[in-house]
This record gives sequence, structure tokens and C-alpha cells, in this order.
Amino acid sequence: MVNNLRIGYVPYSPTFNKPGDRRRFVYYANMRGIHFEIADPSKEYDLVVLSARADITVWSKYPKGKLVYDLIDSYLAIPRTDLKGQLRGLFKFLSRQNRYLQLDHWKAIGNMCRRADAVVCSTEEQKLDISKFSNNVHRILDAHMTVTHKVKTQYSAGLTFRVVWEGLPQTIGSLEQLRPVLNRLRKKYAIELHVVTDREYFRYMGQYGKSDTLQTLRKILPDIIFHEWNEADCADIICSCDLAVIPLDLKDPFSAGKPENKVLLFWRMAVPVVTSASPAYRRAMQSAGMDLTANDESTWVAVIERLINDESARQLAGVSGKAYTDSEFSKESFLLRWDAVFASLGFNFCPPISVGRG
Repeated sequence: MVNNLRIGYVPYSPTFNKPGDRRRFVYYANMRGIHFEIADPSKEYDLVVLSARADITVWSKYPKGKLVYDLIDSYLAIPRTDLKGQLRGLFKFLSRQNRYLQLDHWKAIGNMCRRADAVVCSTEEQKLDISKFSNNVHRILDAHMTVTHKVKTQYSAGLTFRVVWEGLPQTIGSLEQLRPVLNRLRKKYAIELHVVTDREYFRYMGQYGKSDTLQTLRKILPDIIFHEWNEADCADIICSCDLAVIPLDLKDPFSAGKPENKVLLFWRMAVPVVTSASPAYRRAMQSAGMDLTANDESTWVAVIERLINDESARQLAGVSGKAYTDSEFSKESFLLRWDAVFASLGFNFCPPISVGRG
């Protein structure tokens, strides 16, 4: 019985207000009525779920209970020659994110995956990398149901074509990819770029170098319209735009290894999307019957220009994306995927099936 279990969770934020909390285990636990506490490694639990913010130098040695490691980013894909990767373990120790010094962060992640009784990831590439350390790996994407409360139904564009980007401020550097694209397109079309993100952020380790997002954005693209991210009106802003864009630096393995969470967020609202041609985005587009990816400046310009001039193509992209997302990534399928993780460890969190009298 769920109520007899002691369950811990290591969150991204103690208030559970970060996307990695709201859209993953915390959402699942709320939907399944699972009671949990913020995990303390000095205590004994039946089950602990670790987010990527967990101190893996401590939890990899945890002697009690079952552990689920929710490793959603492609840290294992970062080349050993990458300087940031080489310094990540040291920075995590100096910033007190990790109690013990583990200079080889790749090795620390491997040790955590070996200790975990199940690992959750978000792409096929990650699953392949993690499978070197664990034989119980599950791929689960984010739940966006609390955000996507509106669906786009109007696809005609006004005199100014409205493009939208949404995401965490730590990733706004990806907009550098769009600067030359927009410069070329604006020679022929009136285009607005709307950015939906947080007002402030920390540049380093999630806790140092507090920065003003708008000032950073102005250095990348001076002509943007800024919207502070808010769950109440995020969907309204996005649906008021004509096209969403998701640029990535494909030369960066960490960036190129991102899952298709963001494209599914837009598609759930029937918003057409153009993305960089990363492996996950290409797979999502192919599965949805589309090819709206770009791997260079000229392709970005050509794809966006085609959609600027074709309302029916924008509508087809939005409607097809929503149909695919609703079919393959419903709320119920999200819950069942997490159910399968815990079932593999002997826990049954599925609600009992009601059998009617007849």
C-alpha cells in the first residue's frame, strides 16, 4: 500500500516550482496521490527519487531502499575533452552541490546509474549511454498539461509575422542561431520575435552570477518582445503567435542531445514549430509526418519563409503536431510510463480498476 511506504524525493527546488519538478515526478505523484517528503540521505526510505540536482556523491553510496535516478540531460555524451565537463565535478564540490569531491563527473554519473535500481532518461541516445551502467532504463518525457490550457485555432497572420521562442533563460544562447536568419528574413517581411522566459536567472551552477534576462537577450537579438514566463498566461502568448522556433547549437553534444519536450509543448497547443535538426527533433517530426527541421542558416530561412507565405501549411503543421502528441504523449501514457518504472521495483502505484455490477 502506498500509504505505508516512506518515499523521498530530491527536488530541483524546495518549493517544487522548477520545470523539472512540476513536469516530472512531482506531477506524477500528485496525480497518483503519492505522499513523499524531501529526501534526507541520513534517513531510511523504502523509495527515493533523485532529480538531476541530487548530490550523487552521497546518494550513490546510499545503503537502504530503492533508488530511481531521473537523469534527463545528456551529460554522458559530453566529450572527455570538454573543459566545462572536466571542471563540473570540481564546481559542484566548491558550490556545495556535492558533499564529496569527485573530479571525474562522468564517473560519478556512472556510479550513480550503477547504484540506482532504475534510471529514467529522455532520449534514445541517453538510454543507450546509460545502459552501459544499468539494465533498468526507462525513457519518459515531460508532462505539460498544467501549461497547455489553450489550443491555437486561428492561423491567419497579420501584417507582422509573430515568431515565438519559449524556454529557460539559461538556454537563450541558442537564439544566436537565429540572428542571421532573422536578419535575412526581415529584408522581405515584417517579423516580431517574442521571447517567453524568466526575468532573472543564475549563469553558473544554478546559484551564481544572477543576471537580468532581458539585458542578456538584447545583446543577442536587440529587437525582441519580452514576456515574463507565467503559467497562467504562457499558453495565451504562445497561441497568439504564428510560428514557434527551437534553435539548438548542433555542434554542442549536450545541446544537440536535448529531448523533444519543447516541440511537444508547442504541438500540444497546435502551434506550428520549426526546429534545429537534432536527433530527437528529427524523430519527432518524422513520427508526426512532417519535415520542419533545419541544420544550417539557408534551410532555416527557406523553411520559415515557406510557412510565412502558406497559412494552410502552418495550420497543417499545428494540427498534425497536436494529433501526434495527443495520441502518443497523453496524460495517461505519461502516468503509465512512471507506473512501469516503479512496477519494475515491486511498487504498484496504479489506482484500482473499478468493476461495475452487471
